[in-house]
Amino acid sequence: MSSDQQARGLSVGIVGLGLIGGSFARAYAAAGARVFAFDPNEDTMGAARVETVAGEFDNTTVPCCDLIVLAAYPQACLTWLHDHAELLGSISDPTRGTGPVVIDTAGVKTAVCREAFALAAQHGFAFVGVHPMAGTENSGFAYARADLFRGAPVVLTPPALDDISRLMLLDRVHTLLAPAGFGTYSVTTPEEHDAVIAFTSQLAHVVSNAYVKSPTAQEHHGFSAGSYRDLTRVAHLNAPMWAELMLDNADNLSREISMLIDALAAYRDALDAGDFERLRMLLAEGDRIKRALDDARDDESE
Repeated sequence: MSSDQQARGLSVGIVGLGLIGGSFARAYAAAGARVFAFDPNEDTMGAARVETVAGEFDNTTVPCCDLIVLAAYPQACLTWLHDHAELLGSISDPTRGTGPVVIDTAGVKTAVCREAFALAAQHGFAFVGVHPMAGTENSGFAYARADLFRGAPVVLTPPALDDISRLMLLDRVHTLLAPAGFGTYSVTTPEEHDAVIAFTSQLAHVVSNAYVKSPTAQEHHGFSAGSYRDLTRVAHLNAPMWAELMLDNADNLSREISMLIDALAAYRDALDAGDFERLRMLLAEGDRIKRALDDARDDESE
């Protein structure tokens, strides 16, 4: 059965129509699912109603949904869950696979999943943390695309369950996410997710954002090409959202920043000392590590 065939007959509720929530909405609508959504911005809701959203996602449409996507900031996701936990429990029986599966798409998982797992266990509904590894430097519904997740990796952080219940829940999530078109699925704990994402995503945004604060950035025109573009792409970001995500993962991110500072200091010390051999060794070490990482990735894809 194709993903479009799986989507027909599905009803999806989405909270938050930014880049990620909007792309979920457009992907499911394009596949033939019925999409309900809520966003506090009336202009965004108006635009979404034109081509994507069948109606408002509220207490009357929650019971209609097979999948609920919380695509707001982490605290807003938790607020919605607290407000709707009793309703979700009243329409769900996870042991029989009935009721909607609730996922969140926040870029951190420990802070969200700790409360969400507790609420799901207390009230009896299904919740799984989900992090789509896709996006752009732009935010908002205007940049949402139906194909944003096509072929992209996605990370799942399910609750602690017995093996059979866990497999059943992950199978439901895999089926429900099929219309979005993800390429690969990884399963881990919220804690491991956050430790890795501090390096792969959050640190990259901090470095890019700090890099453009050099006074030389004002004079770079005519002197820059691919290296500058690559390093500064994610300096443009949604500051309130990233501040909340980073503070929710402060220990992991602070540790990564400290390790980077130590590594940069070694390059600076070699330069200040005029130590060619030390600088050559540092550069060669980084090159060797990058090549090994690329080779390992190529081996995994074969």
